[in-house]
Amino acid sequence: MDDLDKAILIMFDESGALDDDLKKQAKLYCNATKEKPSICRLCIEKLCFSNLVQVQFWCLQTLHEVIRTRYLTMTLDERHMIRGSVFSIVCLEDKNLTRILEGPAFIKNKLAQVLITLIYFDYPLVWSSVFVDFFPHLSKGNVVIDMFCRVLNALDDELISLDYPRTPEELTVASRVKDAMRQQCVSQIVRAWYDIVSMYRNSDQELCTSVLDSMRRYISWIDIGLIVNDAFIPLLFDLILVGHLSDQLRGAAIRCLLAVVSKRMEPQSKLSLLQSLHISRLLRLVTENGDAEMVADIAALLTGYAVEALDCFKRINSEDAKGISMELLSEVLPSIFYVMKNFEVDATFNIIQFLSGYVAILKSFTPLREKQLLQLGQILEVILVLIRYDPAYRSNLDVMDKIGKEEEDRMVEFRKDLFVLLRTVGRVAPDVTQMFIRNSLASAVSRSSNSNVEEVEGALSLLYALGESISEEAMKTGSGLLSELVIMLLSTKFPCHSNRLVALVYLETVTRYIKFIQDNTQYIPMVLAAFLDERGIHHSNINVSRRASYLFMRVVKLLKMKLVPFIETILQSLQDTVAQFTIMNYTAEELSGSEDGSHIFEAIGLLIGTEDIQPEKQSDYLSSLLSPLCQQVEALLINAKLLNAEEANAKIAGFSERLVTASRPAIGLMFKQL
Repeated sequence: MDDLDKAILIMFDESGALDDDLKKQAKLYCNATKEKPSICRLCIEKLCFSNLVQVQFWCLQTLHEVIRTRYLTMTLDERHMIRGSVFSIVCLEDKNLTRILEGPAFIKNKLAQVLITLIYFDYPLVWSSVFVDFFPHLSKGNVVIDMFCRVLNALDDELISLDYPRTPEELTVASRVKDAMRQQCVSQIVRAWYDIVSMYRNSDQELCTSVLDSMRRYISWIDIGLIVNDAFIPLLFDLILVGHLSDQLRGAAIRCLLAVVSKRMEPQSKLSLLQSLHISRLLRLVTENGDAEMVADIAALLTGYAVEALDCFKRINSEDAKGISMELLSEVLPSIFYVMKNFEVDATFNIIQFLSGYVAILKSFTPLREKQLLQLGQILEVILVLIRYDPAYRSNLDVMDKIGKEEEDRMVEFRKDLFVLLRTVGRVAPDVTQMFIRNSLASAVSRSSNSNVEEVEGALSLLYALGESISEEAMKTGSGLLSELVIMLLSTKFPCHSNRLVALVYLETVTRYIKFIQDNTQYIPMVLAAFLDERGIHHSNINVSRRASYLFMRVVKLLKMKLVPFIETILQSLQDTVAQFTIMNYTAEELSGSEDGSHIFEAIGLLIGTEDIQPEKQSDYLSSLLSPLCQQVEALLINAKLLNAEEANAKIAGFSERLVTASRPAIGLMFKQL
């Protein structure tokens, strides 16, 4: 072990036992060594003879840095030496170098990165045979094949893939490399992929998985005919459908098919491609396979397939072709619905976006066919399943602790696209949508227990979200099933109404549909009951009670004149609530938030101040309201001797002589009389 080896080991030491100054000295020594003219030859020699992983990595990292920054200034002989030496290691031309190809993955990945840097500068003008020269060495077995895959992956990561930002120079080099590969060696690479997978599918499935994952990256820019043919497509389907193979290998084959269906091409060619795949062969895997990763891959494939079929429908003018596109969609939609309702998959967002696009094109179908109406119903089922909260968070959401708040915020954001989809379905098929929500509510009501909190909250949320897309006229007249829905809403007391989320969405929904009550005043008592009983202002949860107070004030503003006959009932129901705002022990802490009683008092003021009420009656109502307030002030004044000045002022804060005499003389007189 020479001084450089020792310095590298010290620099990479993570034991914490070495002095920081020593590590700094080691780093300075290594950096100084990098500046030597012979550094590339030194690194290659150490790669050939050192068994220390740290030394191997440092040498590869240094080679990569030096080639990137100094390669074009080197002599032709030195560049030739570097190319030959690196290629020799990669292709195992010297069996003594097996330890590198059998070493850790990060060493092999770094070696691949070094080779790609050479390709960046020299392929194809200087080093035209780099890929072709690789093929004879693949017969050496899995270590070289694995390295071949890593080189292709590194080429994609470092140069070709547009998933990473590229400079104009890099884009130019990438085009040059791809053009040369298409002309020279892509067909041989594809043949090598096919032969390797065919040969090792039973003996080394991990290697086959690596090959297919590499292949997937290249499908987007190579000739699709090299993959979509009578050899490769049957092989991919065979890998997927044969049950004894690993889920990793089957998943890799599925991802290759997704790359195939996603490849950009003319719509007519794409439609022919989609037809030729006979994707229905895979649909049974959705229900048969319980592996989450496998189902996620299938879901992504089916979604990608459906997106492409939908795109063909939009871009092709031929009615026959449009019909084929719809048939292909109808074929895969049931499986997509099944996945969405039974699994959590990464493709959820893409599926929602696809469904939104699909529903949008159904607007052009008049009338909708029975199959399409059925599909819309299934989409509504998917929406209902996805918007439901996880019962595991029920208690957190009810008390609104940190976990509950985070979950509620997450769901509010997650639901946005789903509610947009709901409203789109509602516009395309209003009767189907309203019937589905009615049945969902009825199903939730039929279960007389607290176990269906999430089901009830979900059904109510659907009704609330639907209201945003309903016109004012339709709302007032209760067109379709709306009148039945609103009556069902008002007449139902859900067993789980004590739950905060259920209570809140119930009140919000009642408020959203309140315009229906304007022309159907016979339901006003039901509305008042919803706000004034334990479902609203008298709810045990103070957050629900406060929100109910605010929403009640909004309802009063809208229905003010129609509530005159119910004023006495309303005031009587609110008497204990008003008293609660005036009792000594109703502390500021309890009143934290937006509701400090002002909304209740504003609602009462709006009612009492209605012009249809005679002044004498207004006076009686106000007197009944003010009596407990004045008694409270009187009690505070009597007991003022027991309080210091600060406490006394705090207790009677808000009662100003100027307010009750100068600003509103009539009210001031009433205070004095009381």
